[in-house]
Amino acid sequence: MACPFDHDPVDEGAAILRRELHICRQRVLRPRIDISALPDNFLFKRYRFTSQSIIYIHNLIRPHISNITSRSHALTSQQILCVALRFFANGSFLYNIGDAEHLSKATVCRAIRRVCLALKRFLPIFVVFPGHKPVRAIKEEFHRIAGFPNVIGCIDGTHIPITAPSHNEADYVNRKSIHSINVQMICDAAHIISNVEAKWPGSVHDSRIYRESNLSARLQHGEFDGLLLGDRGYPCQPRLLTPYPDPEPGPQQNFNRAHSRTRARVEMTIGLLKARFQCLRHLRVTPEGACDIIVVCVVLQNIATIRGEQHPALQIDDPDEDPVHLPAMQDGRAVRDTICTNHF
Repeated sequence: MACPFDHDPVDEGAAILRRELHICRQRVLRPRIDISALPDNFLFKRYRFTSQSIIYIHNLIRPHISNITSRSHALTSQQILCVALRFFANGSFLYNIGDAEHLSKATVCRAIRRVCLALKRFLPIFVVFPGHKPVRAIKEEFHRIAGFPNVIGCIDGTHIPITAPSHNEADYVNRKSIHSINVQMICDAAHIISNVEAKWPGSVHDSRIYRESNLSARLQHGEFDGLLLGDRGYPCQPRLLTPYPDPEPGPQQNFNRAHSRTRARVEMTIGLLKARFQCLRHLRVTPEGACDIIVVCVVLQNIATIRGEQHPALQIDDPDEDPVHLPAMQDGRAVRDTICTNHF
């Protein structure tokens, strides 16, 4: 008769291994987010949108992101959107987003890419120059800020840090020795972004981005009735006014004061964009992928502004420590002097 305490350690080890393998083969289905069951303040902290806005965005892009099958417990289109929104809002590593949403890093990456491609389709709808309002209304809103006449937009550039790319790495090093994408933005007085250029390496100056943009040519050809306001990094032109470099007391100082107060709208708009989407603090993707994410964040920011979503805590970019002073065109100086004389 065998002793009950006698056992073969090899057989016991084999039995334990079989149990472990059986457990590993069992698929663990973790719970996933259901926005209808969560309060808006919870959703806003994690996705930067409340439930009604998430539903609105989902209805826009659902045909472009839905899985064609539900096999293997594929993500729903709403889950795909929420994964991407969490990345845009948080800016963490993909595996951190995956852990938070109970998904693999590869699944998170695919979800973000799918949402980016879908939302890029809506760029011409939500980002329109000079805006969705009548031009007269845009000018009136700007005029109420500081009395500056005939303004249809304020322009500025901002740098979005990226990981050093493997190709043409030196082109992306900006004046602060950081790898970045230099993004041009124009906004209206209500903080709605009306134009975005997100394709230039960080070494490219703001003035060149504007000069080579399609909008610059359209303005010079008189397609729009109004003015842009820019800082001293831009040349003073008939359709793009910059401050006086050395203003004399009186009208010129008044002009510069009104110019600065009005142009502050674009600095605030860029600050609101970066505060809502923390991923823009540093994008760990290729330059092409970074440009797509930047454009998508602009589309989402306009949706948030139009729908009256609350703003996260504002952050403003550091001013240009050593701006390049560009010579003003003769016609640009004439327009600036005329406005200064007649209005200030």
